[in-house]
Formats: sequence, C-alpha cells, structure tokens
Amino acid sequence: MTSFAYVRLSLLALALSATAAAVAPAAACTRVVYLGDHQDVITARSMDWKSDIATHLWVLPRGIARTGQAGRHSIRWTARYGSVVASAYDVATTDGLNEAGLSANLLWLVESGYPAARGRKPGLAISLWAQYMLDNFATVAEAVAALQREPYALVTDRVPGETRLATLHLSLSDASGDSAIIEYIDGKQVIHHDRAYQVMTNSPVFEQQLALNAYWQQIGGTVMLPGTNRSADRFARATFYVNAIPKSEDPVVALASVFSVIRNVSVPYGITTEGEPNISSTRWRTVADHKRRLYFFESALTPNTFWVDLNKADFSVGAPVRKLDLGTDQRNVFAGDALARFQPAVPFVFLGTGD
Repeated sequence: MTSFAYVRLSLLALALSATAAAVAPAAACTRVVYLGDHQDVITARSMDWKSDIATHLWVLPRGIARTGQAGRHSIRWTARYGSVVASAYDVATTDGLNEAGLSANLLWLVESGYPAARGRKPGLAISLWAQYMLDNFATVAEAVAALQREPYALVTDRVPGETRLATLHLSLSDASGDSAIIEYIDGKQVIHHDRAYQVMTNSPVFEQQLALNAYWQQIGGTVMLPGTNRSADRFARATFYVNAIPKSEDPVVALASVFSVIRNVSVPYGITTEGEPNISSTRWRTVADHKRRLYFFESALTPNTFWVDLNKADFSVGAPVRKLDLGTDQRNVFAGDALARFQPAVPFVFLGTGD
C-alpha cells in the first residue's frame, strides 16, 4: 500500500467511526469471544454504566417455572438448565453462563426498535431475555433455530430510576465457539449467526459495525488502531487483539490473555467524555470459560478477580436459589472460587413480570 493510499484509508476509517458514534451514542459495553486451541472457548464482556447498576451474582437451579410477562398473554417455561448470572438492579439478568456452556450477554443498542403490535405472540419482558436463553438452550444453533420461529414478542420497559426505555441487543456463545447476535431493528428481529462473530459492542447496528471494522482490517492492527472509547473503535481493537493473542495450551495463560483484551477495551473508571454523555466507566467485567465451566468476575473497585465453578454448583431441581452479595458498587472483596460464599436467597423479581 502506498503512503498516500494508507493515509486516505486511515482518514476514511476515522471519519466513518466518528460518524457512527456521533449519529448514535450509546452506553459503552464490549463482548469478545476467544477461539483457542484444544477447543478452548472463552467469552469476556465489560459492563459500562454511568452509575451503580446494583449487580449481584446468583446461582439459579433447573426446574424454576417462569412467566415471561405480567398478565395472561405471556410465554411460560420451566428452566431446563441451571445457570450462574449477573443481575442488573436485581430486576434483570444481564449476563451469565449455564451448565451446558451457553453464555448470554446483554449490551446497549440505542437503535433498537421492538415490535409495536404483538399480535397473538405471547410476551417476554426484556428483563428475562438473557435468562430465557440460559434456561432453555445448550447451544447457539439450538437457540437460533427456536428464535427463527419467533416464539414470543419482546417487550421493553423503563430502565430503573430513569424515564428512558431499555434498548438492548443480545449475544450468545457456546462451548463449540459458535456465536449469534440478536437485534430488533424497526420492529423486526435480526439474527446474525456465525462462528466469526466474535465481537459485539454498541452503536451502530451490528451489520454496520462489520462494515466499519473491514476498513481497519485493511490497515492492520500492527500499523494503527483506533484508540477512543467510542463503540466502533472498541469493536476494531477487540477484533484485532482477540485474534492476535497466542492460542496458548495453558488455560491460565489463555485466561490472562482474554482478560487483557477486555481490559484494553474498558473505559477508565470515573472518566467523562466531552460531548459523549453516554460513554460510561467500566464498572465490572466477566469472563466465561466454556470448556471448564468457570465464570469469572472482576469489579473495577476491588483488588481481586474471583470465579464460580459451575461444575460444583447444585443445579438440581428443588435446590435453593443462592446469591453472592457484591455490595454497593460491587465493593465486596472475594478471592478464588467464591461458590461457598453464596447464600440461600429469595429469587429476585424480574421487571415487568410480577414473578
């Protein structure tokens, strides 16, 4: 590539990235999937939010009967799989890993537009969207096959303590390394299903994120990478780094590499960005090791990273729901496998369901 062509391409990518961010600013979260050797699959995500999202960790067993929405016209199911989840405001599941190795992550997408008319489809509150996946499916392919039949109408609700409606998109990944991104655009469900879809951030919609990223791939990450906290820039950096880190045979090294990637695309704590009020500090990060069934949690305000070993959790029907209280701003400190620190608890009530 000539220097002139390189400069033109760089400026075009920068302009496209800035335009995307200016058109649709969004709360900054990132999700990446590492595809390593020896069937290693690791999913990491950051949770970036302007204030304490009141997150705690929960062990949810099989056999829990759920109602998707308050009222009679609701989808209903009984959990087939147990899961460990991170809650938001203790009214929603925003992240988690189930015992079959399926991971679900909710991220902000301001362009989301949910169906205005539900017709005869039973309702599913957006607070339960991720939990529905974790309860019902073992693989991404299984989930996508069910979603293509559109078994429910997704119903959004106000963000707790705010007047705005939740506008979210969902990522799924499994122990085989398969991925899917599910969005609602102009009232229609859009599914992107491919093992290659390792990264998801926020605005613009996923299809446009892929187009923007193509420009940066032509430049090459060893030459230059976009460095701002904007969504399109984080997408480009995460895509390059998650595929550039070594495919180590040592699971400790692989996990360290994945943690380094998700930290690289995190937003420094306490930062504010002039003209970008919706870019928010990273409050916590999770890393899900699908092969070993380990779910790691790291708060920005505590010195330790800890984990939950799903192989040791009691997910049997009738087992108690258990909670790990992370404290205000997730300040409570834990180390190592924290499963023994979970306490029996009354299940939280999902927003919009009454259950």
